[in-house]
Amino acid sequence: MSVTTDHTHSAPARSFPEPRAVLTLLKPITWFPPMWAYLCGAVSVGVAPSGHWLALGLGVLLAGPVVCGMSQAANDWCDRHVDAINEPHRPIPSGRIPGKWGLYIALIMSAFAIFLGWFLGPWGFGATFVAVAAAWAYSAEPIRMKRSGWWGPGLVGLSYESLPWFTGAAVLAAGAPTWPVIIVALLYGIGAHGIMTLNDFKALEGDRQTGVNSLPVTLGPARAARVACWVMTIPQLAVIALLFYWGREWFGLAIVISLIAQLYAMRVMLRDPKAKAPWYNATGVSLYVLGMMVTAFAIRGMS
Repeated sequence: MSVTTDHTHSAPARSFPEPRAVLTLLKPITWFPPMWAYLCGAVSVGVAPSGHWLALGLGVLLAGPVVCGMSQAANDWCDRHVDAINEPHRPIPSGRIPGKWGLYIALIMSAFAIFLGWFLGPWGFGATFVAVAAAWAYSAEPIRMKRSGWWGPGLVGLSYESLPWFTGAAVLAAGAPTWPVIIVALLYGIGAHGIMTLNDFKALEGDRQTGVNSLPVTLGPARAARVACWVMTIPQLAVIALLFYWGREWFGLAIVISLIAQLYAMRVMLRDPKAKAPWYNATGVSLYVLGMMVTAFAIRGMS
């Protein structure tokens, strides 16, 4: 009697992945942040979209389904043993994506991402290469930056928000973005560190057992949640201050209102961080990303 390895429950042996399992592996729900950030970058440079529809469409496709999807496949492959503890129903540990197909999908999509990046010019190509390298550095040995609750979420935040924002701006402007664009892109990427920390709550037990030192593991859920709230709040306060300094008071006021609503949601979440983190990701994080677009319009065309 043969035993199927690397699966958490018995299932008929498969030679090829289930199509629906591949889509699940690529996690479409995670594509939105980098796609949105790319659009924020495009808006922030003040270039009219007419004549740039290809760059907009290709950039959004690249940032979301291709690069972000690839990063999810790479992460699930490198995390297959952790997922066998946390979420055994996922495509790889459940056997719906058999053998090394998870790895093959991630590698094929990495190559495809770099190929598509070539059509976005030197800035888009360079940014795509950096994004692919960051995805593997986050998940794969020997670097595996996700082992650190500080460096891992930081890398993901910058890759999900700052890098696509910078790329959208650089591709549409056909050159290096201005300093206001770079500064706000960095600030929102830094703030996303807190969002990634809250996302780590769902993997708390598996991370603890497999040596992934996420902040919920090292600090405990309550302290990690408070740190995440501060990390999300401080960059937005900096954005507000900059908008007022740059004479964009009405936009700054809009971010103030958004932040007040986020602070209320944070208070609710902090009562039970482990249970309420998913709820906050659907409420407070939505306000955070809406503020990104408000800021993009505020700095549009600033030199």
